[in-house]
Amino acid sequence: MNVNTNKLKELIELRANARLGGGQKRIDAQHAKGKYTARERIEMLLDEGSFEELDMFVTHRCNNFGLENEKYLGDGVVTGSGTIDGRLVYVFAQDFTVFGGSLSETMALKICKVMDMAMKMGAPIIGINDSGGARIQEGVSSLAGYAEIFERNILASGLIPQISAIFGPCAGGAVYSPALTDFILMTEQNSYMFVTGPKVVKSVTGETISTEDLGGATMHSSKSGVSHFRVKDEKIGIETIRNLIGYLPQNNLEEAPIEVCSDPIDRLDDDLNSIIPDSPNKPYDMKDIISRIVDCGKYLEIHEDYARNIICCFARFNGISTGIVANQPNYLAGVLDCDSSRKAARFVRFCDAFNIPVLTLVDVPGFLPGSNQEYNGIITHGAKLMFAYGEATVPKITITIRKSYGGAHDVMSCKQLRGDFNYAWPTAEIAVMGASGAIEVLEGKNISTITDADEKAKFIAEKVDDYTNKFANPYQAAALGYIDDIIEPRNTRFRIIRSFQALQTKKLVNPLKKHSNIPL
Repeated sequence: MNVNTNKLKELIELRANARLGGGQKRIDAQHAKGKYTARERIEMLLDEGSFEELDMFVTHRCNNFGLENEKYLGDGVVTGSGTIDGRLVYVFAQDFTVFGGSLSETMALKICKVMDMAMKMGAPIIGINDSGGARIQEGVSSLAGYAEIFERNILASGLIPQISAIFGPCAGGAVYSPALTDFILMTEQNSYMFVTGPKVVKSVTGETISTEDLGGATMHSSKSGVSHFRVKDEKIGIETIRNLIGYLPQNNLEEAPIEVCSDPIDRLDDDLNSIIPDSPNKPYDMKDIISRIVDCGKYLEIHEDYARNIICCFARFNGISTGIVANQPNYLAGVLDCDSSRKAARFVRFCDAFNIPVLTLVDVPGFLPGSNQEYNGIITHGAKLMFAYGEATVPKITITIRKSYGGAHDVMSCKQLRGDFNYAWPTAEIAVMGASGAIEVLEGKNISTITDADEKAKFIAEKVDDYTNKFANPYQAAALGYIDDIIEPRNTRFRIIRSFQALQTKKLVNPLKKHSNIPL
């Protein structure tokens, strides 16, 4: 056997060794938990045969606590690039079979390298997290490694899409990298995120709480809002990431990919003409409207289980990716509160950063009243949504479906926040407040002077009817030019597509400054 053959054999053996991570026994343990390995995850995520791995032969540099005698090729993370539906992405996947996926100095360097390349090439970065946290044996070097990753998350923000999949533990300092990315996905049962675990919580506060209740997928998807997607298992999670990538551009200088649309742009839906209940206080499901107007009824909802009084989703109109923000009358009457304002504001800002047009469907009775909301800063949170809409320069279309009352009318992408096309259905009610509340304010003194109950009820009913006739319709707003047109509901899809086509050449630049100071 010649020298070249020996060297090739050595290379093949080393590659095979690297692909085993921490060894077959640990791979089997990973599978026993219902989890895939880092390489299996990447293989499912990327187009077949497209993965190009980097730094397969990297090992750690730590000589403390006996680690110098235990080294694994790749050092606990698999990094590289590949394609999703033919489009370049960069990816890193932590390998739990190697030191529990704990972060070392060299692991951080590997992750930073692909993040730097993603920014340089203008391609999305996808991180798959499955780690026990910092590698304690490396001390401050591990902490420095986290900070290097965080800095790149910050620099990449608004430049390239960043997606984090949590497919296992993610605790302590490790949680801040996903928190700095655009979208977080968690799997049920096997994933969790928290700054301090149940044992520390117990010792410091005395509170007894399970890992799932403290930082599981269900909690973060419904209560904290940290996670944007909660999925049953890793396969569905990876399918969701591939689906999400399809709605996004490669970077902030490009447009999202356009799909061939088989759904006629002039498709009429007569059911929309009667979808709004006769009673203004009766709920309906805004998702029924969304599914009827978007291409082929398909959309991808973000934060589905969190702040359900507002809907944020990606959809397509004539093949063009669009962000939709819509009040949900089926939950808390579609009222705006702290959580829904933050949820929608962040979504609008993402769409604006990545050149994705925004459609807003309005049915909002106002802001949720009460001391709890005020104590939690509803003023600041509502201002975030207003700021996001007012700052956005992407094409913006607003359609008022039913109610649009008070300050919430302004916040929901009104004409004065540089809405490009503001339409309304004939069922729209645009006013400072509802008729009953308005009459209490406007006619309070007169009402108090009427002693007869029947006469008082008749007087109030007459005034409510008068106010309703004047304001429970979109025509006054249209007369003032605040509504560009009142459209027939069944024709909504066509009007949206026509308007977005007209806005394709829109050019709007905000005043030159270092950056804005959004009310955080």
